[in-house]
Amino acid sequence: MQDFDNKVAVVTGGAGGIGKALVKALLDEGARVVIADVEDGALEAAVAECSGEDRQVSGFKVDVRKAESLEALADYVYGEHGACHLLFNNAGVAAPSSNVWETTPNDWAWVYSVNVMGVAHGIQAFVPRMIAGGEEGYIINTTSGDGGISSLPYQSVYASSKAAVCALTECLASQLESEGTRLKASLFYPSGGVLVTGLWNPERNRPAELKREKPGAPPPDIEAFKEAMKAAGAEMQFQDLDELARFTLDGIREQRFVIMKNLDEAADTLQARSERYRRAELPIVFEEIPQM
Repeated sequence: MQDFDNKVAVVTGGAGGIGKALVKALLDEGARVVIADVEDGALEAAVAECSGEDRQVSGFKVDVRKAESLEALADYVYGEHGACHLLFNNAGVAAPSSNVWETTPNDWAWVYSVNVMGVAHGIQAFVPRMIAGGEEGYIINTTSGDGGISSLPYQSVYASSKAAVCALTECLASQLESEGTRLKASLFYPSGGVLVTGLWNPERNRPAELKREKPGAPPPDIEAFKEAMKAAGAEMQFQDLDELARFTLDGIREQRFVIMKNLDEAADTLQARSERYRRAELPIVFEEIPQM
């Protein structure tokens, strides 16, 4: 897919962070975009911010944890636009850092319901219709280097959910090709540096029925992270979200399965992990950020 003009794109988690940057990049290319998000206020604000002359953008409230919510989104998209050419399964959350034995059942239920089942629900709601439409299309699933490449040792819930997205997307891409469809699937790794997104405050959208059964350390905010890294003498590089979104669209044009900055570094990490596996050793993990 080389041209996004007049293509229909759906972005879950599209009201903020990298999702909103993707929405803006798509609109700049002439796409018709549906922003899907669970936050009413953020969704309304994102639609207002992204609207403009010759820009076709709308919003739809969706809870990706629920299959019926994604089916309703697909009904809306096909009712309004008659097609979907680009599906970004981008919504994601993270649980507090802790030892595996200190996590709670609700930590796992919440993160997996969004990060894994949210992707599966999006695929199930849209892909059959996209195949039936017979047009060229793309499914882009957001994963993470944390789990997709290696893992932060105290992020077992989040990292394992993102590893699952990688496996799911590999299977999806292979099936789309073997079935002779005109669809492709890609893994998108937000990368290139520290990203300032809503993932720094994921608990804001945590449903009451999945609250933590016992107290946990609150997630660090971005300012605390900056201070901790500075105190540790670590150099920080921030990635501009708009530039990353444009990079992602270029990755789609080039039909990359893996859309990721610093890909050579990631490949080196994967090779090192493979060598440790060959020796039957614990594979390397990312270093944890300094204690805050």
